[in-house]
Amino acid sequence: MEPYRIKVVEPIPMTTREQRESALARVHYNLFDLRADEVTIDLLTDSGTGALSAAQLAAAMTGDESYAGSRSYHRFHEAVQELTGYPHILPVHQGRAAERILFSTLLEPGQITLSNTHFDTTRANVELNGCQAQDLPCPQAQDLDSDEPFKGNVDLARLRAALEGPDASRIALVIMTLTNNGGGGQPVSMENLAQAAALCRANDVPLILDAARFAENAWLVTQHEPAYKHHSPRQVAEEAFRLADGCLMSAKKDGIVHIGGFLALNDGALAERCELLLIATEGFPTYGGLAGRDLDMIVQGLSEVTDPAYLQSRADAAGHLAHLSRAAGISILEPPGLHALYLNAGRLLPHIRPHHYPGHALACQLYLEGGIRSVELGSLYLGAEDADGNPSITAPYELLRLAIPRRTYTQSHLNYIGDVLEKVARNADRIPGYRIIEQAPMLRHFRSKLEPVTP
Repeated sequence: MEPYRIKVVEPIPMTTREQRESALARVHYNLFDLRADEVTIDLLTDSGTGALSAAQLAAAMTGDESYAGSRSYHRFHEAVQELTGYPHILPVHQGRAAERILFSTLLEPGQITLSNTHFDTTRANVELNGCQAQDLPCPQAQDLDSDEPFKGNVDLARLRAALEGPDASRIALVIMTLTNNGGGGQPVSMENLAQAAALCRANDVPLILDAARFAENAWLVTQHEPAYKHHSPRQVAEEAFRLADGCLMSAKKDGIVHIGGFLALNDGALAERCELLLIATEGFPTYGGLAGRDLDMIVQGLSEVTDPAYLQSRADAAGHLAHLSRAAGISILEPPGLHALYLNAGRLLPHIRPHHYPGHALACQLYLEGGIRSVELGSLYLGAEDADGNPSITAPYELLRLAIPRRTYTQSHLNYIGDVLEKVARNADRIPGYRIIEQAPMLRHFRSKLEPVTP
């Protein structure tokens, strides 16, 4: 059972098939543009969509809204430093702000960043600085069906080759994403992280963690890495942070808050340069674009997120949804992580070609059938077409992500999702593909307009 009881409830919008068809056509088949009151179960993201605890709401009442030097900031600084070990901590309004500040300060045009997998905004912020983002996922990540527990690892052989190769002088930093969201929410082992850190130190390249889901990564380490079987998630997390030179954090994930994040660094000189950009674009360094109440809620969230009972409930929810998906005949990226389930849309919809976006087609069908909103991670997200509409870049896999908000939905909601998955799978061969009729030059999946492809 869920390790909490419900204190406040919010009505769920219930819509008809006709209403959903009208809504989807109105937004040109881009689920990002749907109104929230047109969505019954919202699995678009786990970012900032979780439920606050009573203790977090109580902490918010202690928020000090002073512009500079607030008590909330000092509590926040102490909590983050205790968790991460980094002395220089800059609050920001969310993770992508930390990316922008660090990359704008550290990167120079023509440089390279390496990662187990850059997520969408990370890649965009690298490219906006005239740099190249290279992904080095481990070979095990290519087998979607295996039970290999650490498919989020970086490929250490390729990382060494890059750090010691002809372009080594262009490599500005290595980013390890915990868990590997772009790689299916898969965790990184402590052994892999330690070896990556050693390679970075030997080649004088900074290692930065994208730590948005650090606690979920730590939980999976305790479950699957024998050397950490008797460690607590908090102990694993503290060790992971101390292997790196700094971190980017969206607290909207494993801070369990609706807004906020931070950039934390060991390098004092780099932190000073980042602070100047923070002041110009986010706010004074002791609030960073956040209210004092937000800082205090992050402090409490960082404490609650490593509770083993909470993390076990996250694993149970993801595992139950995985069981329902398999029972419906829909393959998933195995094994399931904690924050999301990744459906293998390419396998379910073999009649839809990659540049007609099987993942997006499945997302639209889940909405039409049951009002469920989700997001594609396939060729709409990663691919590209030439001027004639022919695919020039195709994603390696056509996936659909069902992100699970924290402490928001109960098992009965998951059972409803399972029923909808079963209905969709039953008529999978009738699902149409989609084509883009308008798109932005970057991060196109957020703002593109599409239309169904007539069979």
